[in-house]
Amino acid sequence: MNKLMLLAALAAPLAQAESLQVAEHSMLRLPNKSSSVHLDRLDIADSATLLLPASLTTLKVDHLVLGREARIAIAPAPTALSFEVETAQLGVGSEISALGAPGTYERAARPGRDLDLRLQSLDAEQLAIDARGGAGAPGFAGLDGGNGSPGGCTWGTASRGANGHNGSDGHDGAAGGRVRLAVPADFPDTRIAVRVDGGAPGQPGAAGKAGRGGASKGCLVYRTAAASDGREGLPGQPGLAGAAGELILQPIR
Repeated sequence: MNKLMLLAALAAPLAQAESLQVAEHSMLRLPNKSSSVHLDRLDIADSATLLLPASLTTLKVDHLVLGREARIAIAPAPTALSFEVETAQLGVGSEISALGAPGTYERAARPGRDLDLRLQSLDAEQLAIDARGGAGAPGFAGLDGGNGSPGGCTWGTASRGANGHNGSDGHDGAAGGRVRLAVPADFPDTRIAVRVDGGAPGQPGAAGKAGRGGASKGCLVYRTAAASDGREGLPGQPGLAGAAGELILQPIR
C-alpha cells in the first residue's frame, strides 16, 4: 500500500508534492513533469537511489535526508542543474552523482553534469559529489585476413593469405562537470570529496589477424609449395582522456 501511495504521488504534478520518500534498497525516478521542482522534504533511505531526469534544471528542497549509502543520481544533460537545500543531513557513504555517460559505437561519451549546489545548513561526516565525465568508446577491431587456397595438382601454386585490417582508434573521453558548491563556512574542507575527472580514453581497436597461406600439396610428379601468410594489421591508437572539470567552492558566512 505504501508503495502504491508513493507511486501515485510521483505520478501527480510535482508542484503539488510537499514531500518525497524513497524506501530502503529501492530506486525511483523523478517524473519528467516539470523543469523546476520544490519539495518541503526529501528523504532517501539507506541504500536507496533517486534518479533526477535530464529535463530537471532547478530543484529546491527545504529539508534533505540521505541515509547510509543513499544516492541522488543526476542524468547527464547540456544544461546545469541548480540544487538548493535549506538543511541537509547526509549519512555515511551517501553521494550526489552527476556522472557523464560512457560512449558507445553510435554515440560519443557525455560530460559530467554541471551542478550549482547550495547547502545552507549541513550535517555530514562527508559530502561526496561525483561529476566525472563518461569514458570514451573503444575502437573497432580490424577484420581478420582470409586464408589462402591450397595448391592443387591441376591448378598450380597455393595462394597467399590476405592481410589483416587495421583496428580503428579509440574515442575520446568526455569532460568532467563544473561544480559550484556553496556550504557553511564552518564545514571543513577536508570532509568535502568532489570528483570532476575527465572520462577515460577509449581503448584502441585490436589488429586484424593475418590470413594463413595456402598449404602445399604433394602430387604424382611434383609438389606444390605452400604460400606465405598475410601480414597482421596494426592496432588503433587509444583515444584521449577527457578534460578535467572544475570545482568552485563558496563558503556561506
